[in-house]
Amino acid sequence: MVSAVARVGFHPHRLRLTAAAFVAALIVAGVARAQDPGGLGQDGDDGNGYTPPAGVTPPLQLNGYIDVGFAKAQGDGTSFAAGDTRLPVDYAVDPFAPAVNSRGDVASNDPGGRLTNGFLPRSVGIGGRPSFLINTVNFDLKYTAPGTPLLIFTRLQILPRFSSSGDETRPFLELAFGRFIPFDSLELAISVGKFDSVFGIEYLDNQANIRTGITPSLMARYTTGTSTGAKVFYRMQIPALWSAVSLHVAATNSGNFVEALQGPDASLTGVPVLSGRLGYELNLPAVQIKLGASGLHGPRNDQNQRAAHQRVLGADARVALHGLYLNSEYLRVKEDEGGPKTTGMGMLPISSGFEARAFYVQAAYAIPVDVGPWHKLTLYGRYDWRHAWFAGFTPITVDRITAGLRIDLWDAVIVKGEMLVNRELAGAPTVANNVWTLSLVYSW
Repeated sequence: MVSAVARVGFHPHRLRLTAAAFVAALIVAGVARAQDPGGLGQDGDDGNGYTPPAGVTPPLQLNGYIDVGFAKAQGDGTSFAAGDTRLPVDYAVDPFAPAVNSRGDVASNDPGGRLTNGFLPRSVGIGGRPSFLINTVNFDLKYTAPGTPLLIFTRLQILPRFSSSGDETRPFLELAFGRFIPFDSLELAISVGKFDSVFGIEYLDNQANIRTGITPSLMARYTTGTSTGAKVFYRMQIPALWSAVSLHVAATNSGNFVEALQGPDASLTGVPVLSGRLGYELNLPAVQIKLGASGLHGPRNDQNQRAAHQRVLGADARVALHGLYLNSEYLRVKEDEGGPKTTGMGMLPISSGFEARAFYVQAAYAIPVDVGPWHKLTLYGRYDWRHAWFAGFTPITVDRITAGLRIDLWDAVIVKGEMLVNRELAGAPTVANNVWTLSLVYSW
């Protein structure tokens, strides 16, 4: 069974459907603009994924962004070393390391004809050549039903891609859910559909117009994927202690793995994956501290055996103090061996047993600027570490050092520049796979 988000080309009938959807979106945008001459509000985020902007807004809105990139990766754009004869070759390296954009797509995932078993990210297909890119064209359509506590939200992304086999541009429905808030007196929300992860905190930065930097961490593949199911969010304020506690739980088809590893649009086992996060917030006037513990358990959704489980445990922390922002996460992953594998990358013979440990620490310092179009400068750096192994194969340990600059211009333009230094510490052959990448994000 091929995943609904499997890679496909833009055949003529798909192109016509996409064009029709785009025209309809422009009509919707015209209606919304007519109702709101001052423009649409921007997305916010309170730890519950997408949050509608504050203030009076029209019931129907179209927001979005375009992420234009430029990237150059060393070598051939992959983590595969010439002459490495170990098979499958994707078990011997970290193919996700040479990322170039906020989706985590790599410069290349071409193994050079060697056998792989589906442990591969999506690719922009540039290899080691410098290239301009359209990373993402994003359309957010939101409807708030008048007189009801119901919000309906969809996020459609067009992903222009190319490879040696030709055009691989694809439309991708990342989010499509309804959210119901049954009580005015409680911070309780129930969502059903395809929605953001509830594991950890990095999913909050999934989108290029929100993420501080450009690329996700080395552990994002396990925690930031969207999936289909139902979730509940509850937060209780404790004003006397300047605090709040929250609980976020979900039952979904695939858990929080990215769609290249586990398809989110149908359950292959008929049993949902359960995930959740328990959070604590301390919101003092000068400092904010947020802590969380997350867990995931259920059958792995890249094969059809119910007894082949996946388990993920994680912890996260955030501190905000006078323009300095510190984020950190840690996780442990364990997947049982299962049957034949079906992922967003295709059908494969084996779903091997797998374990991983990973963490990252990120620091960002924001400098407010009020000079013409200049609004803010943000310097940031991140350190990632990952130790992982497939059953019966040599464990590999890698890390990454990321440094970058973000410039916010006006209220609708973000310019980012970033360098990734990828290192193979143990078990994997040393290879030149560092990345220099730029991103220009236009929002509306």
